[in-house]
Amino acid sequence: MQVFITGVSGHIGSAVIPELLGAGHEVVGLARSDDAAAALSALGVKVQRGDLDDVDGLRDAVTAADGVIHLAFKHEQMQSGDFEGAIAADLRAIQAMGDALAGTDKPFVGTSGTLMLTFGGDLGRPGTEADVLEAGPRIEAENTVIGFAERGIRSSVVRLPPTVHSSLDRHGFVPGLITFAREKGFAGYVGDGANRWPAGHTLDAAHLYRLALEGAPAGTRLHAVGDEGVPFRDIAGSIGRHLNVPVKSVAAEDVGDYFDYLAFFVGLDNPTSSARTQAMLDWHPSHPGLLADLDQGHYFTI
Repeated sequence: MQVFITGVSGHIGSAVIPELLGAGHEVVGLARSDDAAAALSALGVKVQRGDLDDVDGLRDAVTAADGVIHLAFKHEQMQSGDFEGAIAADLRAIQAMGDALAGTDKPFVGTSGTLMLTFGGDLGRPGTEADVLEAGPRIEAENTVIGFAERGIRSSVVRLPPTVHSSLDRHGFVPGLITFAREKGFAGYVGDGANRWPAGHTLDAAHLYRLALEGAPAGTRLHAVGDEGVPFRDIAGSIGRHLNVPVKSVAAEDVGDYFDYLAFFVGLDNPTSSARTQAMLDWHPSHPGLLADLDQGHYFTI
């Protein structure tokens, strides 16, 4: 299968490439720069130059492909404060690719996040793949991809946990939390730190993307979750131990200053199950959990 991937040079994409190539697929990757194009070519990936704003190029690329994995998102734009602009660009790109794929029955695997489930209020239980929201940040994009099933596209969405971790992770939430701890001189958490974040290993997530591409039923939501919920206080505790800095609660009035672009997310309680995903696709996380991965030390040599 020839697979077109956006975000192929990013954290998750760097693991999806060998996962797909090892299974005999051909990969075509979207590259924004000469450096990215050269790096992809060196890995045996065919290059499609462009970005998420080049909707005509996206349409051409997906038309030529046998399947699509959409990983890209304008994270830099989000971190600069223009979250709404990044969301709008993502939705435009998704809609353009969907228009090109309509009626083909080709697979389209989109990306969302488990943290979105918290916008529906406290579920009183771990979130599942069956939990759906009508509106909210990035939720419209998720629902649009799922809706592709009614347009003759075998669409699915992989919901990533807030911490997708491994030695490949250089710019995710975990490196951000480590940077904050180094800058502020202590590892922080909100309140009593009992709120839980799910987590998943990068290589397990990459494997799930391949399984979704190859066989997820149309209109399927999937959870790339290994750890159902790690108390945020324990994450901060591990970071503090490895950096040899104190671990303490951040005062409510200081959360924005300490956590910066993560301030909105750090207090969310997001226990999440992947039981349905595991049963549906025979996918079983096999790599270390978040705390064990932190203890391997690679995050603290960056």
